[in-house]
Formats: sequence, C-alpha cells, structure tokens
Amino acid sequence: MKLSSVFGQIFLCSIPFGLILLSASNSVEAQNRRGTTRKNRQRTSVQMPKQNQVTTAIVVDERLAVLRDRPSLMAVPVQRMRRGHEIQILGNDEGDGVGFYRVQLSKNKFGYVQTQAVITTSRRGDDERLANLVRVSDGFEQIERATLFLNNYPKSVYRPAILLLLGDLLEESAQNLSREATRRFDADEIRATNAPVYSFYLNYNGLDRYGRLGIVFLFNQTAKQFHYDGARWKEIILKHSNSSEAGEAEKRLNALAEKMKP
Repeated sequence: MKLSSVFGQIFLCSIPFGLILLSASNSVEAQNRRGTTRKNRQRTSVQMPKQNQVTTAIVVDERLAVLRDRPSLMAVPVQRMRRGHEIQILGNDEGDGVGFYRVQLSKNKFGYVQTQAVITTSRRGDDERLANLVRVSDGFEQIERATLFLNNYPKSVYRPAILLLLGDLLEESAQNLSREATRRFDADEIRATNAPVYSFYLNYNGLDRYGRLGIVFLFNQTAKQFHYDGARWKEIILKHSNSSEAGEAEKRLNALAEKMKP
C-alpha cells in the first residue's frame, strides 16, 4: 500500500463523526432554505397583482353612475360621473341586491359604482346590453350612446345594425339643424358681413357637439340644407357587405348623392 493512501485513510478516520453529521445537517438545511426561498418566490409571484388585470370601463348610463364610498345604494355619494367617462375597475362587490365595481377615477380617488352604469370590452354581453340601451334611447343621448358602442365594439355582431341606426339618426338631425340655423340667421346681417352664406351654416354652433363626436355634415348651398356625410353607411358596405343592413346602406348613400346635387 502506498504511503499517500495510508495517510488518506488515517485522515478520514480522524475526522470526528459529529462534524460529519453537522456538515450533512448544514447541507440539508441549506437545501431546505433554497427550496423555501423558491416556494416563497413562487407564492409571491402569484400573489402580486399584474398591471394587465386592471380593466377600463366607460360610463354609459349617468342615472346610475354615482361613485360611492362603499358598495351600497345608501352610501355617501362622492361624485356623479358623466357619460363617456373612463374609469379603472379594481374589483367586484355586492350591496343592496346589486353588483358594484370597485373603481379608480384618478390617482387619489377611489370608490364603488353600480355595474350597470358602465360597460367594458371584456365582460361578455356588455355589447348586447349597450346595443339594447341605444335602441330605447332618444335625442342626442341616443347618438352619444351609439357612438360609444361603435368606438368600443369593432367586432360585435350588433355593429351593422347600430351603424345603420346612427346614420339614420344623423340624417334626421341634419334636417333639424338646417331649420334651426335658417331661423337664426338674418339675411341682412349676413350681407353686411360680406362673409359667404355657407360659412355661417358651417360655423353654426349647433354643429359643435356633433363635431366633438367626430360626426361630419355636408351642406348643400343651393337648398341651404345639411346632410349627414354617410360615413357609417359606407362602413357597412365596406366591412359588412354580407349583412342584411348592406342593401339599406346602399339605398341611403344613393339618396345622399341625389340630395347633394346642386
């Protein structure tokens, strides 16, 4: 036997047995610590809220859009939100037999709002609910809600019907705007300004709220009549040519072309 081998055996035999156990214990403890740390990291990663879990909601019914300090219809009202206002949904709750969203309006303003006051693009059935609300609304409120629908549901099965409806509503509004503007303008005053007659019509303040929604009206100078430019009808023909509304949209565009002839 080689001398180095003998010394090796003597050295190993001389190591205290308790030290071997302690070393083994330390190794196991270190492995346990690493395992626990990994588990804690995994639990922490699951519990940490993700940014993309926050959902944006849009107010569609001002009658219900009351921000409250707790989920109850009896809770203190903090703010009434206007139609079209965007808020962030942070969670769900219930109170007084209705559902509530916990929401954030701004950096430091939180509260609860009834779920039916808002729509989201992620909650199933919200497009149908808003489409039904559009159909039973009236006045400019109906136009605003229809615009909100089209801005938020580009692929909804209800889109062609809402496009056709909104186009019809806007052509009807154009007739009302024409009568209102004509009553407001005095021919002598217009002549005194030396400004073109059509410029008075196209600057008519009754058009402003439509313009803020991205709606455009054409003006026939000969008849002194506004007409809707037909953008929503054109979308039906371009993107929903197989829908039942496509034929009706084509009829309306043909009628518009006739109305705009001098």
